[in-house]
Amino acid sequence: MADILDCLAGASSVIIAGHTRPDGDCVGSCMGMYHYIRSNYPDIEVNVRLEEVPESYAVIPGTENVITEYADDKSYDVFISLDASDKARLAGAIKYFDTAGHTICIDHHISNEGFADENYIVPDASSTSEVLCDIFDHSRISYDAAMALYVGIICDSGVFKYSCTGSHTMETAGMLMDKGIPYTELVDSVFYEKSFVMNRIMGYCLLNSRLSCEGKMISCYLDDDTMKSYGAVHSDLEGIVSQMKLTRGTEISLFISDSGSGGLRISMRSSGKVDVRKIAGIYGGGGHTLASGASASGDPLEIIAQIEAMVKEQLS
Repeated sequence: MADILDCLAGASSVIIAGHTRPDGDCVGSCMGMYHYIRSNYPDIEVNVRLEEVPESYAVIPGTENVITEYADDKSYDVFISLDASDKARLAGAIKYFDTAGHTICIDHHISNEGFADENYIVPDASSTSEVLCDIFDHSRISYDAAMALYVGIICDSGVFKYSCTGSHTMETAGMLMDKGIPYTELVDSVFYEKSFVMNRIMGYCLLNSRLSCEGKMISCYLDDDTMKSYGAVHSDLEGIVSQMKLTRGTEISLFISDSGSGGLRISMRSSGKVDVRKIAGIYGGGGHTLASGASASGDPLEIIAQIEAMVKEQLS
């Protein structure tokens, strides 16, 4: 499917964007595409527009160049959407999608029905970063692009332990490792190193979590006032729901936090017996069977109770 990028040959400006609240695969795939275009199409002006990039992903080269505001009305020849399951997930970047001369959607979410002029969606892939590796000419992937794509793959595969990991995922990761990237340091930086604030807020959430559904579900709600008391921002919440899921005997972890704008952010992880994508869909969200999220409004305790009921129904 390398021909999906044929339109770049005649373009002078390209925008790359991903989903709201960018995670590792979103940032990794966007920056991987950014570096690939810069290396192989040097005459093209390329911008990456995302919401604030979490500190954990600052190890990816070039993230300091990400544009996090959408105030201008710039028009682009090509819009490349990466890791966004539907147009609405592009958040503030939608305005550039609507005015672009040509649009491309590359993704791995099974719920993505294709919303661009050209769509390349591979639900069996571990990550959008893996999909990009199949599109790119491997000999033309730079060191910086390899760094970004490797981070994207390890994030969405849980360092190759999630069920979405296949032999092709491992082969692709090996190809990127052969570029000389510091793969051990990348895993440590993205997955294990935490700031003091991140450790403290995670500790609070673990101490205040609760079990339900006969010990099969662990949940926690974090309000905005508590976040502020710890000096935390939303990017400091990265990894909390996954850490909760490591609790022995649980099938699903649920983490709800105030969005800061009057709403709620819902994050869920599952071991497989509960399809959290179905639950997220009730609240207008989406994702994968084992990892999904949504935005909502209302009483967080009521939402936890609603999700508990849906979990019980699926487990029965």
